[in-house]
Amino acid sequence: MRKYILLPLLFFVSLSGISQSLDKLTVEKIMRDPKWMGTSPSGTFWSNDGSTLYFLWNPEKAISDSIYYITPTDKTPVKATVARKQALNTQSGYIYNISRTHYLVAKDGDIFYTEVKTGKTKRITQTVDTESNPQFSFNETKIVYNRSQNLYAWDIATGETMQLTNIKSSDGAPAATGPRGGGAPPTGGGTNPQEQWLKNDQLNYFQVLKERKQKKEAADAYTKSLPKDKELRSISLDDKTLQGLTISPDGRFINYRLTKQATGAKTTIVPSFVTETGFTTDIPARTKVGAPAGTSEYYCYDRQRDTIFSIKPDSIPGIQDLPDYVKDYPKQLEEKKKKPANRAVQVLSINWSPKGTNAVLDIRSADNKDRWLMLFDTATGKIRQLDRQRDEAWIGGPGTGGFGSGNTGWIDEQQFWFRSEATGYSHLYVVNTVTGEKKALTSGNYEVQQVQLSLDKKYFYISTNEVHPGEQHFYRLSIADGKKEKLTGMTGASQVTLSPDEKYLAILHSYSNKPWELYLQENTAPGKATKAPVQITDKAQSEEFKSYTWKDPEVITFTARDGAQVYARLYKPANPHPNKPAVLFVHGAGYLQNAHKWWSSYFREYMFNNMLADNGYYVMDIDYRGSAGYGRDWRTGIYRHMGGKDLSDHTDAVSYLVKTFGVNPKHVGLYGGSYGGFITLMGMFTEPDVFAAGAALRPVTDWANYNHGYTSNILNEPFTDSIAYRKSSPYYFAEGLKGNLLICHGMVDVNVHFQDAVKLAQRLIELGKDNWELAGYPMEDHGFVEPSSWTDEYKRIFKLFETVLKNR
Repeated sequence: MRKYILLPLLFFVSLSGISQSLDKLTVEKIMRDPKWMGTSPSGTFWSNDGSTLYFLWNPEKAISDSIYYITPTDKTPVKATVARKQALNTQSGYIYNISRTHYLVAKDGDIFYTEVKTGKTKRITQTVDTESNPQFSFNETKIVYNRSQNLYAWDIATGETMQLTNIKSSDGAPAATGPRGGGAPPTGGGTNPQEQWLKNDQLNYFQVLKERKQKKEAADAYTKSLPKDKELRSISLDDKTLQGLTISPDGRFINYRLTKQATGAKTTIVPSFVTETGFTTDIPARTKVGAPAGTSEYYCYDRQRDTIFSIKPDSIPGIQDLPDYVKDYPKQLEEKKKKPANRAVQVLSINWSPKGTNAVLDIRSADNKDRWLMLFDTATGKIRQLDRQRDEAWIGGPGTGGFGSGNTGWIDEQQFWFRSEATGYSHLYVVNTVTGEKKALTSGNYEVQQVQLSLDKKYFYISTNEVHPGEQHFYRLSIADGKKEKLTGMTGASQVTLSPDEKYLAILHSYSNKPWELYLQENTAPGKATKAPVQITDKAQSEEFKSYTWKDPEVITFTARDGAQVYARLYKPANPHPNKPAVLFVHGAGYLQNAHKWWSSYFREYMFNNMLADNGYYVMDIDYRGSAGYGRDWRTGIYRHMGGKDLSDHTDAVSYLVKTFGVNPKHVGLYGGSYGGFITLMGMFTEPDVFAAGAALRPVTDWANYNHGYTSNILNEPFTDSIAYRKSSPYYFAEGLKGNLLICHGMVDVNVHFQDAVKLAQRLIELGKDNWELAGYPMEDHGFVEPSSWTDEYKRIFKLFETVLKNR
């Protein structure tokens, strides 16, 4: 009996040692926990002295990533100990002086000052309050920090501390008090009649109380009569919130923003049905586009003159300019012309020159049409324009303060650098703040996507897509003559983290069918030949993942109906199905790109597209209008009409497939999530003769339901530009549905709410449509997490395409 029991066990053990192979792709295999694929490094960052490179990695396939590290001399990754990880908590918060001989850090609620050469550290504060945001000021003779929404300065030479601001709440109490982790003690308002009566009664009948009160009043009066230093100016918050409290490098000017919260802005809720308690829970969510917005004012306090300047928008050039779209509403236009008004603006930041002699304000209009860079005159408190970028669609693009935000800075006391889409592509500029002269350091039909000024301020390190819209490379750019040196050479994307001493490049690199790996490359001197990168990690692809020959999708272009060249990824089947079906994958938006040559964040969809091609489908994945990487005109091609040119780019892609590969025009489907789900709906509703089947995942069905920041850029506001919303929301076109539609949506989606799917479902019911289905996922947010949910969703998608596109 033992023999018959042991043999199967031995056979099982021998099989378990053999690595699995992917002889055939299935949804169940693709949608497993992504760890089956391998593990890619991410989140690279350097130690403060540049001696150690840290990154997140998970070669052990644990529940989550861990921190690993290497050094330039020892390139074997080592897992960081708990003690080392705890010491790293302050790494990203180091603030250096100009000469980089000392640095500051806020740790555990206190401020520390360290000399780089010796490593000697002084603890500046040790209180129960939380001190934060340290910076060098007063020409680097003092260290300024924030405590309880006030600024304090510690003198490096004497160790003395002085309070710089006296910011108080509306009741006269300090703006914030109380120990770390706690709140301010309750404070009373005015004395009511009952309290006043009790007080008077006590004083009338208790002689000791009366005498003590008289002595205190006499002492207070004597103290007030004594000669004293000028009192610290008091700043009252009233009903506003303090933000952005900073000081100029010379210690003279203190800047801050006071924000008043909007009233009447109704927020949404997202019900969660499957909970631990068994009760439905309401998740507080967001407001909708067009909700009342808060207001803010920006101030500058001149400590030397004891004067507070309010940054007024009155002198901003074009502050009363109306957007072009108002011409579509004659009555609204006439009223605005009769009563011209300053547009609302927000000061995004103030950027002081190294010595504090100049400051530049980055100001953006609330209607998203303008960004101004204004020079702050420290003598008068007035502002003067250095640059204005006007866009009748919306301000955006790399480094301009739109999607992905922006960065600016000083080269010296007079030269200020920034990026602008003035030429139609985001490029790097320098403006002389004295003469106003602007100079472009880069130009051409490509984007400058990342910018970093070198330590010696003679070069910029920039990332661009100059080689190809679908590649990212790293360059060193000379400020003096504008010459660029290309420092990376591997095809695909090279995302670089430069070491603090600028001696090494940590490179995360990937290709279309090869996930991210980490490389280390020496940064050679200007004019010298670049060194070859050294590969550090090699776990991005498991043996099982490598056993399948993943397609390297061809990046092509086709001509749209208006003559524009559209970039796309093309997956061609080795054995096309006899019906010659095709599927278009539609990537999401926000400002994204997917027809590129690096590993896609849509890796599940990439694998699914491989599977579709294996099953005889032609698959295309296009960078339609609105996608990133192609400049301003492409970015804004969806302005006031989502589902316009972005959708026609997809129908033109179908024409290309039919003409080039003989795809059957009756056998075409599409799918995508978020914005991709929206396009799927618009395709099924407004181009029903082009698309026979569609899977709309977590789609927006009515743009009036979505958030303000994203939607108002593109469609303005529902009550000011109703035309744009009427043209752009699938809800209004549902009667056009002819083909087979699948809608999948997470029911706890706090981004695109499940309400959108429910609203469309009711519309389809009332229209009597019977060729659609809605799959709700009770425990999923906008981005699915559970493999079971991913599997269920994509089995439904595949079944839809197999049923409709191969059997018509």
